[in-house]
Amino acid sequence: MDRDGERIEITISSRFENIELVQVIAEHLCENAGLDEDGSHWIGMAVREAVANAIKHGNKLDVRKKVNATFHLQDHELEIKISDEGAGFDPAAIGDPLNPQNLMKTSGRGIFYMKTFMDQVRYSFARRRNIPGDEEESREGNGCRELEDLEGEENESHPAYR
Repeated sequence: MDRDGERIEITISSRFENIELVQVIAEHLCENAGLDEDGSHWIGMAVREAVANAIKHGNKLDVRKKVNATFHLQDHELEIKISDEGAGFDPAAIGDPLNPQNLMKTSGRGIFYMKTFMDQVRYSFARRRNIPGDEEESREGNGCRELEDLEGEENESHPAYR
């Protein structure tokens, strides 16, 4: 692998049937990085959840809006960025799905799954949205969810290490 590693970018329309394509790319890169089948599966699931959230919540199922996925594999670090054309959200406002009052709800688990399956999950939003916790270097017009998995970083709660 070269100094810059492996980088793949894909843009899809906001259709649920496109989710699997992005998931397959993620799992393929995990295998290239030497992650076992189990670890690759869980990272693929996190990507699936991020893309589903971008389509449903970010782009509001508008097929004219796009979801971008960028995968960058360098050494044994895989960084995944999923961005949409939505207005963003306040991550602190998302309820804890393990809270007894939320257990019977049919939604609200995607971010929980992403955080469970990945070593790190970050959000960045355009500054103009004025959402608490926005990162300064965010891009205009995109809600962005970053998923990162670091091979070799032992995380006892990470399914790949169970």
